[in-house]
Amino acid sequence: MWKLATPVFGYVLVVDALALVAVLATAALVPITTQSLLWCGLILAGEIVHLEAAQRIERIRELAADGRPHMHLQSIWIFAGLLLLPPPLATLVIVVSYAHSWVRVYQRRGVIHRKVFSGATVILACFAAGAVLSAGTGHLAPYVPYLDGFGGMTALLLSGIVYFGLNYVLVILAIVMSNPGKPPRQAFGNPSDVLIVLAAVGVGCGIALVMTVRPWLLPVLMVTPVALHIGLLLPQFQAAARTDSKTALLAPEFWVQLARAELVRAAELSSTAGVLMIDLDHFKAIDDGNGHLAGDEVLRAIAVAIQGSVRSGDYVGRFGGDEFVVLLPGATSAEIVSIADRIRAAIARIEVPVPVIRPGKPEVIDGLTASIGAAVYPETATEYTILLQAADDAVFAAKAAGRDRVVLATPHTALIRPEVPDVL
Repeated sequence: MWKLATPVFGYVLVVDALALVAVLATAALVPITTQSLLWCGLILAGEIVHLEAAQRIERIRELAADGRPHMHLQSIWIFAGLLLLPPPLATLVIVVSYAHSWVRVYQRRGVIHRKVFSGATVILACFAAGAVLSAGTGHLAPYVPYLDGFGGMTALLLSGIVYFGLNYVLVILAIVMSNPGKPPRQAFGNPSDVLIVLAAVGVGCGIALVMTVRPWLLPVLMVTPVALHIGLLLPQFQAAARTDSKTALLAPEFWVQLARAELVRAAELSSTAGVLMIDLDHFKAIDDGNGHLAGDEVLRAIAVAIQGSVRSGDYVGRFGGDEFVVLLPGATSAEIVSIADRIRAAIARIEVPVPVIRPGKPEVIDGLTASIGAAVYPETATEYTILLQAADDAVFAAKAAGRDRVVLATPHTALIRPEVPDVL
């Protein structure tokens, strides 16, 4: 935070301070009842279950949105809390939501002052929307019992617009001020992402209504936010050419985008990151000898083995042909080598039934091995291209040493590519 330009630093502090003032000023406006505590507990339980179910896609979406507003579905639970809870409990929902996402989704690798600022903008947006609801209904929270007729609908729509609009403007201003060299228009992000927040506000209204009338139906309604993530955001993510059609891993271009963004984040956090380059040994012989269908099945099995051997916050991609890459945020050299050995052992255990058996060929492909090169930021290199080159050259060193092994790159590995005997 102390590295921010003075205007940005001042802006962030002002927004954080205003949010704190708003919380303190409204703390005693509405009494906290047993009913409101029950509602708060249900909302928090719903938020936690929802984010746990969608943490992987949300982690990738947040990292890919670097430099643009990140539209997320946490607003479902935040807006429901706004409609039902006294201000202190509504603030608690926001704090728990952002803290939970920082720990579970972002694996404690989010820049803290950005998350605090985002939470502050949401708090200010909630209190502004609450003021609209109070003016429209003549009552304080909970607002749902008084939202009836055309007047109630109008107050609800206006509060949703204020909630989204104020939050959006505050975030856009921070992004534009932090990136003076970039076109301001780039900070607005994808216009279609606005639909995500609008959908979240709408579902939040439905959840608040159900909780006041039939709270036991909440588990049924919770299917909706999870379905939005899996049924809407996941296909949108896949349709944008971000996954490899053959293996369902990250596509090369998108993996590179995430890797570059993660290295920037590692520099901001004074943290580490690891890169693994995985090259199957003698894959061409498998492909030629058993057919491309069998080769494709092997690639899919390799993808499953790698994905099952890494941590939940790691990014696995197909880099082309029989090469795979893994990005390991926050990993040390020892952890990177351990994970690479786990991947190598998992590949060795693979048995792939051959879809079309050729005369004289086995029905099952096994005995697979892989040569793995590992590189560590910032120990090996501090620039993405050099880091990846070091991992790639470490693969050649592994093959030259006899294959089926892991080689950890040093700062000198990228300078000399060893000769590799035999066909790769």
